[in-house]
Amino acid sequence: MSRLFQAQRAMRRKRQAALARGVVAILDVGTFNTTCLVLRFEQNTPTGEGVGQMAGQSNVRVIGAATTQARGMRLGEVDTMPEVERAIRTVVQAAQKMAGLRVDHVIASFSGGRPESIALQGEASLRDGPCDVHDVAHVLASIDTPDLGEGREAMHAQPVNFGIDHRTQLRDPRGQTGEALSADLHLLSVDAHAIENLLTCLHRCDLECAGLASAPYAAATAVLVEDEKELGAACIDMGAGTTGVTIFARRHMIYSSTVRMGGDHVTADISQGLRVPHDVAERIKCRFGGVHATGQDDRERIALEAETGDWHHDRRSVTRTELIGIVRPRLEEVLEAARIRLDEAGFDHLPGQRIVLTGGASHIPGLDGLATRILGNQVRLGRPMRVQGLPEMAKGPSFAACVGLCMHAAAPQDEFWDFDAVGPRDAGRPVKRALRWFAENW
Repeated sequence: MSRLFQAQRAMRRKRQAALARGVVAILDVGTFNTTCLVLRFEQNTPTGEGVGQMAGQSNVRVIGAATTQARGMRLGEVDTMPEVERAIRTVVQAAQKMAGLRVDHVIASFSGGRPESIALQGEASLRDGPCDVHDVAHVLASIDTPDLGEGREAMHAQPVNFGIDHRTQLRDPRGQTGEALSADLHLLSVDAHAIENLLTCLHRCDLECAGLASAPYAAATAVLVEDEKELGAACIDMGAGTTGVTIFARRHMIYSSTVRMGGDHVTADISQGLRVPHDVAERIKCRFGGVHATGQDDRERIALEAETGDWHHDRRSVTRTELIGIVRPRLEEVLEAARIRLDEAGFDHLPGQRIVLTGGASHIPGLDGLATRILGNQVRLGRPMRVQGLPEMAKGPSFAACVGLCMHAAAPQDEFWDFDAVGPRDAGRPVKRALRWFAENW
């Protein structure tokens, strides 16, 4: 049994204890921003057993919120631990001050760790009588877990489908009778050190981790509507350090991966191409960035003011067309890499073909049109769904992962460790084409 499996079981108990008190904090540790939301549950989440949205629904309200510029993060992972700790302390203390109370437990997300999807299956005989939660635990325990590789651990292990005898595609098998119960499991593995480093930062900030979630998964949870989750859709979460690619079908995540490029790489290209500081390049990108040049852009000039002491260098200007010539190639590269991830997963096997763009880098004008040309599907820009009490500053695509964490806290998807089952056996092999498996078995 892996160390992370044990840790996830411990986190589940901490989460239940926090929700019993009615308050928990959400912490999204990103490459560009670190955000904390303090949630109050008007109706405590039930802790009984179940299958499918096991924790049930709760009335959740945001009572504290704060965000600060991230420090010490690179490509969605901890790079300089003291700086990450400082950012976490700053944002948590500000959110606590707004909420007027102290929070000890946080549910955190991060976008690094090189996630990889694996599709697994298991089958077990049903005991006498209708199927119950113990039978579900038994069939999940029968699933052979592949060797994830050196330094890899399971971050999500979600049952996505059940079957009894010849009846497949069951969301909840409880109460039904039959001879054999089968289950399909989607396992998302990440680099163990990426998780351990984040947990160390939280511990040094005197915070107890009551749950971990992949940021791309959380973002997809927030921006995909129910029909998209049911029929099949992909969410491309364009963050600063990484771009997450997550696929949902039948209301479950069935594939996730990342491209280790994002909006910060666009900023770095502008900084190098125009020879301006990184913070100046970020402002230019946010104010003047785009992907489609027009005749008017040749006449629009952007001042590149600086204070180097060189008069000619400090009074330069460029046209917006020149800026677009720097921005567009990098965004094309990111979208092409996302297209490769979708093709490898077999996205074209799903009945739904919608692609939703979200994340801070999706703000760039014209990006949805460029994505449609490269990805070849229906593309729309996604904004996170509403959460009661959410401040205006957290309602944009940049905060999709944070809002998704709120939804995850209120109604989490079942995980392997939510059931009192014995640990998985180390056998089997990964299924690389997760969606081909989905198409063939569902």
